[in-house]
Amino acid sequence: MNLADYGIIMANEISANGINQNFESIKKINSDGVEYWEARELMPILGYDRWENFRKVINKAIDACANSRQNEKNHFLDVAKMVDIGLKAVSSA
Repeated sequence: MNLADYGIIMANEISANGINQNFESIKKINSDGVEYWEARELMPILGYDRWENFRKVINKAIDACANSRQNEKNHFLDVAKMVDIGLKAVSSA
């Protein structure tokens, strides 16, 4: 028996469609060629509409990373992005 006998068919290649395509469209690449994503762009793709709720999930992921003895600073970078708030003023987001 093989996986097809159980109704499981595996593709030879992963296609960039659906949510994968969304991830690819917001992917950034730094000067060292390392891929990364910004949380505020990931948030709506993952179904969150409030930063406060998404931040809780990020904190849980950071805790899980630390609990697995990984240096969370290798996986999560706390950055602030300046946004225009009108009246020629800016604030960190």
